Amino acid sequence: MPTSTLELACELVRRPSITPEDAGCQDLLAGHLHALGFRVRSLPFGEVSNLWARRGTKPPLFVFLGHTDVVPPGPKDAWSTHPFEPVLKDGYLHGRGSADMKGSLAAMVTACARFTERHPAPAGSIALLVTSDEEGPARDGTRRVVDTLSDVIDWCVVGEPSSTERVGDTIKHGRRGSLNGRLAVHGVQGHVAYPERTVNPIHGACAAIAEILGIEWDEGSDDFPPTRFQVSNIRSGTGAVNVVPATLEADFNLRYSPALDDAVIRARVETVLERHGLRWSIEWEHSAAPFITRGGRLVEAAKSAVREVSGVEPTLSTAGGTSDGRFVAPTGAEVIELGPVNATIHQVDERVACADLDRLSRMYEGILDRLLATPDGNGAR
Repeated sequence: MPTSTLELACELVRRPSITPEDAGCQDLLAGHLHALGFRVRSLPFGEVSNLWARRGTKPPLFVFLGHTDVVPPGPKDAWSTHPFEPVLKDGYLHGRGSADMKGSLAAMVTACARFTERHPAPAGSIALLVTSDEEGPARDGTRRVVDTLSDVIDWCVVGEPSSTERVGDTIKHGRRGSLNGRLAVHGVQGHVAYPERTVNPIHGACAAIAEILGIEWDEGSDDFPPTRFQVSNIRSGTGAVNVVPATLEADFNLRYSPALDDAVIRARVETVLERHGLRWSIEWEHSAAPFITRGGRLVEAAKSAVREVSGVEPTLSTAGGTSDGRFVAPTGAEVIELGPVNATIHQVDERVACADLDRLSRMYEGILDRLLATPDGNGAR
């Protein structure tokens, strides 16, 4: 039997697994899972460590999906505690990764331990897929593992911190697509006093960007907010106030719903740039396609488990950024995200309520009960 959820979370936080480093987290998890009867495989790709652990061979297959890598802590003197020394204070576990998402990983393992003790021969198989490449480029982690595996995944719970005020109050049942662009607009450099001899890329780019900002891409839906265009960086100028620069660069992103696809978005952006008569080029990066799990047994099992453990009626949402669930959804699996409160993720003094880790573990166990319990198991629902 593994240690408690809190104790296991502390052991994971203690390992400084800044992406793409795993720092021994997966070895720790593998030891606990092996003791529970999981067949453990290490699937490294490049600098990325990946763990695939499966218990059982028959369908249906339920998968817990998570990551051991964390974002850098930033200046350590800005923290009230050491970012990689787990500290229990005022009912919270403090440390980088405590909420995103080492606490969830610990809850997954302890949920599996209790469930398999009561149901040693469940009505299906359980697996954990753990990567160290979620906070990084996400090229050699879950994406590569899913492409490599022959296992057919039926249900997948991602441990991303989905909750807002109370653990379980929000279940992510889908995510928007994400399309990045790096725009370069080329002009002719020269003295600002002789504009007839120059082509100012700032003027042209600003007019085109303003038109793109005004595009109504779609109206959104009951499940997805409207598509949005956001400029994140603009770079231009020579440093001198009397010089028209030769180039402007702008980084932008669109978070989009299934009402669109990335090819349509690219074409509309490029049409605007052409209409403004600019000399331009764009480097596109499509980092995520939208997905949604509508209905299905997994959503209902998760909602029921949350209600039983916390008395909260969870809200279904597709808001927020992307997650590795985007690599599993195209296989046809039902995918949701359920994890701790996300108020402090990626911040200084990241923390998670200790009691929430136990609640989350029981929610995960409740989902397993509703999907894979056998009638002859002790405590079957």
